[in-house]
Amino acid sequence: MAEFQGVFFWGFLVVFGAVMYVISPKSKDEGGFFRGNNTQGKPASEWSLMMSIFISWIFAKSVTNAANLGQEFGIVGGLAYATYWLSIPVAGLVIYRLRTREGATGMVPFIIGKYGRAAAMAFSLAILVRLFNEVWSNTSVVGGYYGSVGSVGFIGSALLFTAFVLIYTLKGGLRSSIFTDVIQAVVFIIFLGIVVAMVLPDHTPAQLLTEGKFTLNGGMDLVFVALLQVLSYPFHDPVLTDRGFITQEKTMLRAFIVAGVLGFFAILLFSLVGVHARLEGMTYSGNIPVTVARGLGFAGFFAMMVVMITSAGSTLDSAFSSLSKTVAKELPLIAGKASSPKAIIIGSITMVVFALLGNLPMIAGTDILKATTISGTMVIGLAPIFLFSRWVNYSPLSFHLAFWTGMTLGLLQALNMIPVAWAIGDGKFATLLGTNLYGLILCTAGFFLPLLLPSKRMVIAKNNI
Repeated sequence: MAEFQGVFFWGFLVVFGAVMYVISPKSKDEGGFFRGNNTQGKPASEWSLMMSIFISWIFAKSVTNAANLGQEFGIVGGLAYATYWLSIPVAGLVIYRLRTREGATGMVPFIIGKYGRAAAMAFSLAILVRLFNEVWSNTSVVGGYYGSVGSVGFIGSALLFTAFVLIYTLKGGLRSSIFTDVIQAVVFIIFLGIVVAMVLPDHTPAQLLTEGKFTLNGGMDLVFVALLQVLSYPFHDPVLTDRGFITQEKTMLRAFIVAGVLGFFAILLFSLVGVHARLEGMTYSGNIPVTVARGLGFAGFFAMMVVMITSAGSTLDSAFSSLSKTVAKELPLIAGKASSPKAIIIGSITMVVFALLGNLPMIAGTDILKATTISGTMVIGLAPIFLFSRWVNYSPLSFHLAFWTGMTLGLLQALNMIPVAWAIGDGKFATLLGTNLYGLILCTAGFFLPLLLPSKRMVIAKNNI
């Protein structure tokens, strides 16, 4: 029986890759490969865009983190992680303003015009780090269903999964990503329903929704961290922001708002799997969905695995397509050069390189939660850069004072060098909360500091007439 299950699960991984490749449309020009247009040159529909944003942000690492936090803090943990999905409506509203009020055609072109090429290069490097993290943090989750961290099954399945996603994304770039996202979203919703139906009836809704304490040391400190980070976190994720410039403004805004609401409730619902584990007294393992799945029998384990593979696949193909655009289209723009006629080839090579390098942390067994919390702190300086951009005309110094302050604080946090006095409360994330609150204040102050110059005050007055 065990051998049959092993063959079945590996077979499903192969079938997943084959089916995605067959149904994935091929892009013959840059409009399809980098902007997701169809063969007639038309952009993605509102429905396709909404489903793509929804499932692309339901990362495999995210549903795993949500369940882990649910097990650790109860419903408060799930609420904390679901709060990050408010990033999507925030991004939609800001991008809508950038496009309609400031004429932005993309995040990088906007930064070049508002803050200079050096700022755009720094921003692009942050994006590349973000996308690098998306590779290993999602393939690690898939590997967890085929073996323990570091085992042959773990690494082998993660690499095989990466190869399958890479192959079908190379076929069509962003167009393939959006098209397959719709299918993966439907499959995800169906199997999420199956998992929830198998797990949650063991407890009453009251038990699930009241488990945990709404205190700082009960997980509320992470809720507040998330509320602070949603003001900056979405802007360094091209998986999200690239989709903000490929359709009409109002179509985009509606899609972002609906996708954000759906994502919030989907993550909160899945976190109840972790709350179930907490109520059952299961030991924290670093991958609670796997622990729960092993107690659900063959069908339950398979359903949980499908949830993870579809969510990981949708994120990984989006990460690959965003990487290709960043390197092939935006880096030349920053350098002041015309886009290469071989941009699609350059983008394809970029995908292959990051598919290889991006899995090194997975092989090393890095903690997937760090891909969110640390990077989230490093980019807190993006909040004033995008939220208050209308207050400046051309101010590179505003960008750099805000951006590098956040980066420095994120690095100090990673090295455990943040002063103890910065901690707010005594919970697990007390220092993280203090770093983000005080850091956001410092970044905002740094952003506005250059505006104290007489010439800059004139710009403020002019922009507010």
